[in-house]
Amino acid sequence: MSWTGFKKGISRAGTSLLQKTGQIERTVDREFADEELKYKTFEKECQALQKAAKGYSDAMKAMTATQGRLADTIDVFYSAADKASESAMAAHAYKRSVDDLDTGIGRELEAPYRTTVMEPLGKMNAMFPVVNEQINKRNHKLLDYDAARSRLNKLIAKPSDDPTKLPRAQAEHDEAKEVFDLLNEQLISELPQLLDLRIPYFDPSFEAMIRMQCKFAEEGYEKLGGVQRYFDDSVRDDYAGGQLDAQVESVLQEMRELTICGAS
Repeated sequence: MSWTGFKKGISRAGTSLLQKTGQIERTVDREFADEELKYKTFEKECQALQKAAKGYSDAMKAMTATQGRLADTIDVFYSAADKASESAMAAHAYKRSVDDLDTGIGRELEAPYRTTVMEPLGKMNAMFPVVNEQINKRNHKLLDYDAARSRLNKLIAKPSDDPTKLPRAQAEHDEAKEVFDLLNEQLISELPQLLDLRIPYFDPSFEAMIRMQCKFAEEGYEKLGGVQRYFDDSVRDDYAGGQLDAQVESVLQEMRELTICGAS
C-alpha cells in the first residue's frame, strides 16, 4: 500500500468512528441497500449451489465405487459356493453391470458434468470478488464524501479567517460527491442486470444436469434390469407376497440350531 493509500485508510477509519458516535452524518441510500442485499443473497446462493453440485458429483463417484466393491464381494461369495449356479451367474452379471456403470460415469458423465455444470458455476463465483471490490470502493468513496460534506458544513456554520478554506472545501466536496455518485449509480444500475442474467446463464447448466441424471438412471435401470433374468419369475411375486421373508427366516432358524451358533 502506498503512503497516500495508507493516509486515506486512516482518514476513512476516523470518519467511520465519528459516524458511529454521531459526530458525522452518515449517508443512507435505500435504493443501493436493497440492490446490495439482493446481490449478497445471490452470491450466497451461488456459492451454496457450487458446493452442492460438487457434493453431488462426489456422491455419485462414491456410490458407484461402493457398488463396485459390493459387487466384487458378492461375486466372490457366490462363485466360491457354486460357479455354475444361477445365483453365481447373477452375481457375475451384477458385477459386470456395475463395472460398466462405473466406467460409464467416468467416460460419459464426469467430463460433461464438469464442463456444463461445475465450470459455469466456477466462472460465476469468480465474478463476485470483482463485484465486491467495486462495492468496497463505493463504500470508501462514500466515507470520503461524508467527511468532505462535514468539513464544508462546519466551515459554512463557522467561517474561517482564511478566505481560501471555504472554496477549497467546496471543491473537495463537489469532487467527492461526483466520484461517489458515479460509482453508486453504476452499481444501482448494473447489480439488477447481473441478477437478471443469472437465469439465461444457468438454464443450459440446469438442463444438462437433468439430462445427465436421466441418462445415469436409464443406463442403471437397463444394465441392472438384465440381471433379473437370472432369477426365477416367481421370486418377484414371492417377495411381494411376503413369502421370501418367511424363507429367509426359515434358513436363519436352521443356522441358529447349529451348535456353533449357540444351539444347546
